[in-house]
Amino acid sequence: MDTKAIDAIVLPKPVGNFLFYRVVSDLVYLSGQTCARDGQMLFQGRVGEDLTVEEGYQAARVCMENLFAALKMSVNGDWSRVLECIRLTGYVNSQAPFAKTPAVMNGASDLVVEIMGEEAGQHARSAVGVSALPGNAAVEVEAIFRILN
Repeated sequence: MDTKAIDAIVLPKPVGNFLFYRVVSDLVYLSGQTCARDGQMLFQGRVGEDLTVEEGYQAARVCMENLFAALKMSVNGDWSRVLECIRLTGYVNSQAPFAKTPAVMNGASDLVVEIMGEEAGQHARSAVGVSALPGNAAVEVEAIFRILN
């Protein structure tokens, strides 16, 4: 697993009464991450109106990078404990009749497979269009991974 770029990401403290992750048995449930970095939202607005599908794709990659940073925290930095990605759920800030949420979510899915390989990286997924996200983020993604206990 090539995680050099992920290792440098530092997530801010949660801004609410929640955790970045919760480990239950051999599963890590990761709270949704937006496309923010260092306190700045990198992609704001509605995909299909304010942003292109390609920009949405890049926003989903940033979300996934942030999720990998939270995943790293959950395994105390030991990437060898991460076995596979189980599921991603993506929320794309858009307005009907926008129908390209799967193309946007490919940004997150492609990054998982690039980092973990096809066998461990393939996952179940949902891509949902929503009318608003925190900080006017373009995309938010949540994930479930399986780890070694």
